[in-house]
Amino acid sequence: MAETTTGRRERKKAQTRQALADAAVRLFTERGFDNVGVREVAEAADVSLSTLFKHFPSKEALVFDLDADVESALIAAVRDRAPGQSVLHALRDHMVRTRTAVRTDDPVFVLVESTPALRDYARHMWSRHEKALAATLAEATGLTEDTPVVTGLARFALEAPSIARASDDPARTMRDLFTLLEHGWATTPVARQEDRPGRVRRTDGAGVGEEGGG
Repeated sequence: MAETTTGRRERKKAQTRQALADAAVRLFTERGFDNVGVREVAEAADVSLSTLFKHFPSKEALVFDLDADVESALIAAVRDRAPGQSVLHALRDHMVRTRTAVRTDDPVFVLVESTPALRDYARHMWSRHEKALAATLAEATGLTEDTPVVTGLARFALEAPSIARASDDPARTMRDLFTLLEHGWATTPVARQEDRPGRVRRTDGAGVGEEGGG
């Protein structure tokens, strides 16, 4: 009986949280984030203001209701990876599966990108995820959290989706980005072109040019 009661209570909390998030996104999208107060969101979801703050610590958090789930999934992707799978491949597969389906015309994406307060909140949120991911990578590899390769991989993994979303094929671009991380610049078509006979490297930072060219 206790388990049934607990399950019912958790489902009720989840429903309330979802109702608040849905109401917030609808109102923010219709009227603009700055033109809607948290009390209006609570009223639209038919809950009290105190209930709203039990679920969301701030107005901005209402838009990122999956924040905790995103972080948990990142950590699980590394900790629960298949036997023999590298942490890099585990992250690549997770990011392709979960972060390439976001459309730039999605109402929530548009809302965040057009609202400075939400963009700032998103940056802080991803910074927290980066620290949590770095800690998990350190645990998985035996390195320390401040080791550059650990912090670098964590940051790269979380920055890659913004690059992939801008391409015509986000999933392929995501894989290409992780291939670049895994094998380095030397394996890219551009690098192979740079190294072909008749090309010389310039030392002024301007790239490469044809040998004997003006």
